[in-house]
Amino acid sequence: MVLQKPLTASTGKKKPQPPRPPLKIDPSDHQWYLNRELTWLAFKRRVLHEAEDERVPLLERLKFIAIVSGNIDEFFMKRIGGLKQQVGAGMRELTPDGRTPRQQILECYSYIRELETYKDELLRRASHLLRQKSIIIERYVNLSAKEKKQAQEYYHDNIFPLLTPQSIDPAHPFPFISNLSLNLLVTLSFPKSDKTILSRVKVPVGHGSPRFIPVGAGDHFVSLEDIMMHNLDTLFPEMQVETCELFRVTRNANTDKNEDEADDLMVMIESELKERKFAPIVRLEVESGMSQAHRGKLASELQLNEENDVFEVPTMLAMRDLFEIACLDYPRLHDPPHYPVDHHLLQTSRNIFHIIRDAGSILLQHPYESFATSVERLLREAAADPKVRGIKMTLYRTSINSCIIDSLMQAAHNGKQVAVVIELKARFDEEANMRLAEKMEEAGIHVTFGVVGLKTYCKVILIVRQDYNGLRRYVHMGTGNYHADKARVFSDIGLLTSDDTIGQDVTELFNYLTTGFSVKRNYRKLIPGPRFLKKALLKMIEREAVQHAANGGGHIRFKMNALEDSDIVKALYKASMAGVRVDLTVRDTCRLRPGIPGLSENIRVSGIVGRFMEHSRIYYFRNNGQDDYFIGSADLMKRNLESRVELLIPVEAPELKQELRTIFDLHDIDQRSAWDMQPDGTHVQRMPSIERKTDGLHQMLINSAKLRSKAATKEKGIRIR
Repeated sequence: MVLQKPLTASTGKKKPQPPRPPLKIDPSDHQWYLNRELTWLAFKRRVLHEAEDERVPLLERLKFIAIVSGNIDEFFMKRIGGLKQQVGAGMRELTPDGRTPRQQILECYSYIRELETYKDELLRRASHLLRQKSIIIERYVNLSAKEKKQAQEYYHDNIFPLLTPQSIDPAHPFPFISNLSLNLLVTLSFPKSDKTILSRVKVPVGHGSPRFIPVGAGDHFVSLEDIMMHNLDTLFPEMQVETCELFRVTRNANTDKNEDEADDLMVMIESELKERKFAPIVRLEVESGMSQAHRGKLASELQLNEENDVFEVPTMLAMRDLFEIACLDYPRLHDPPHYPVDHHLLQTSRNIFHIIRDAGSILLQHPYESFATSVERLLREAAADPKVRGIKMTLYRTSINSCIIDSLMQAAHNGKQVAVVIELKARFDEEANMRLAEKMEEAGIHVTFGVVGLKTYCKVILIVRQDYNGLRRYVHMGTGNYHADKARVFSDIGLLTSDDTIGQDVTELFNYLTTGFSVKRNYRKLIPGPRFLKKALLKMIEREAVQHAANGGGHIRFKMNALEDSDIVKALYKASMAGVRVDLTVRDTCRLRPGIPGLSENIRVSGIVGRFMEHSRIYYFRNNGQDDYFIGSADLMKRNLESRVELLIPVEAPELKQELRTIFDLHDIDQRSAWDMQPDGTHVQRMPSIERKTDGLHQMLINSAKLRSKAATKEKGIRIR
């Protein structure tokens, strides 16, 4: 901050002033904190940049447009919906960055409108390039007569029976509009009459009905709504179609009830899901050109502010459906196929428990190393191993057809004690998790739902086995969900260990999860949340500052999805002010502003956007050269640290610490997919210093995993010879 020096009253000349000490900065001041919602939206802007980058294969670019479109839908359902509830409740409490709920909504709307404009332009560019590859989403009016006939036949056989037109007039109340549904607003008139009526027709996308219908030869498509709009005469015979306009609504997904007052959690969740279907609408999307009268009528009927809550879309509504096109089988228009390698210690049919016991601990890096031949194998062998006595695990998100569920049920069938803590309130997976709970209970698995008032977010497996020298505990702990599909596209870390102290700690954790009793539970290595986690992190950050003051060399490195908790941000500011070097890799939300003199000049913040979704959490403290590493499920967000059951686990073996250090080091040299955060919160993408092909972090980690695998294979060959 530069201060203007005073002038003397008599001469107007500058009076010499002694040097002033730097102004003391208050790290709690609102101006040093960025907004959670706006930094998340800025992350979506970086993801969209992948759809612009010519280095990204064409269908992958389309995939990124679809991903962001679906993410924005969820943002309205969760974040905007929650902010609107705060406004409705009259809440005026300021965020750490000094904004009210209403301010946040308006600023988010402004940013989203810019984002949507950018997305529309990217779709136009991608469509032009796809057309050159003979992948075309054609307008119905441009189809040949033969293609129109083909589309009409498809419509008559597969769509027409599903349609239910609903009139909108004094005799028919405004119809219920389901969340994220695509709808036609049709204006009709009777023959020889000036009177018009409105009708709503839902476009039946999903449940086996694709959005894009193939016509003609090759990969030529026409959208389902386009076919419907040009064949309304069969739905409204002898009526004159005056206009046909497209619209879509988004409903609030925040319908959580108080668990403390629930007699039956399953019944409560079922009630929440029913309420979500009828929850207030938070956004109306209309196609460009909709008449002002119809736009106003829809906004009024849906109880929305027409000026703010209505979004006009010039290209395509519900772009998340572009996944249908992005999945087309054109190998050259996709990333090269990725096949995870087996972890170098698991490239044998030897009993997996013997492998873990001999190794002590094994670090897993997904999707570079196979989830199927590590985590799924662990549970598959545990289910069949006669020496395994019990299996306990947490489940937040998984697939109902998962091999993991099959292994758990097989274990129960084989007479083993199996207990699963399943999180029923995992957002948008509630219904699937309820079905899973019922399925597992029918198989004889003990199912519980965690601690009342806390989401169980940690990912941990405990297996108790009768070894040669008594009972031994084997543990898997990961940063990602036990979901095989996600394990192929999310970048995560896992640890397999037979460490006895960790096994005892995990036993205590499960006893807490199944009873809710937390008194007198002593954890010697694990750091569970919410009781200990935040305090421990704050204490370790402060310790680094104290040690740096005494001995120098203080260094903190964090890798996470989000940095939102203002107490953690403040602690990192103070560490930086004490001279500690702080390197942060943050995927999306970040309240902290790096590089501000006197406050955060020792802090760097960067993030990765690439082929895989960044999802691992790694926390490092130099600790006077002891190099403390932790991995876990927790992001540095208030909700994770204070209202979820989370877990950090130490990584202690020197060779495993080196693997984690390598991840950090590869990030530092990434000149392809890394973005560096500026003091004002914007990001700048790193670019190669010379014109040459460079690999991003994800490709470097693919290469690193392959090298480890090849080295292990070669070593085994030498041993055999």
